[in-house]
Amino acid sequence: MIRKPSSAAARTKRHGRIRNKVTGTAARPRLAVFRSESHIYAQVIDDVAGHTLASASTVDKELKGKLEITSNTDAAKVVGELVARRALNKGVSEVVFDRGGYIYHGKIKALADAARETGLVF
Repeated sequence: MIRKPSSAAARTKRHGRIRNKVTGTAARPRLAVFRSESHIYAQVIDDVAGHTLASASTVDKELKGKLEITSNTDAAKVVGELVARRALNKGVSEVVFDRGGYIYHGKIKALADAARETGLVF
């Protein structure tokens, strides 16, 4: 009997295929998104140097009292705006988007749209 991989394993496999193609450089770092059951995380990463330039998540001190629910699209929008502001403050205006193997829909799309509206180009 052939077993179907779990959804987490399938996402990890998709993410591996994406990471083979998407790489962040100093001129255009990678905006990586991770989504857990209860939180959303975003990082702007220079893969060549191996450094995280900016990050934001629903567990940040800045967002502690603001968010009632940390795992919905509204929380994703706030995280997208925050990571974009932090990246722009570091001088990063262009990024490549790494959806992390997730479907570009719902929370992932909300985060990306909020980052674009704040000023990141991708």
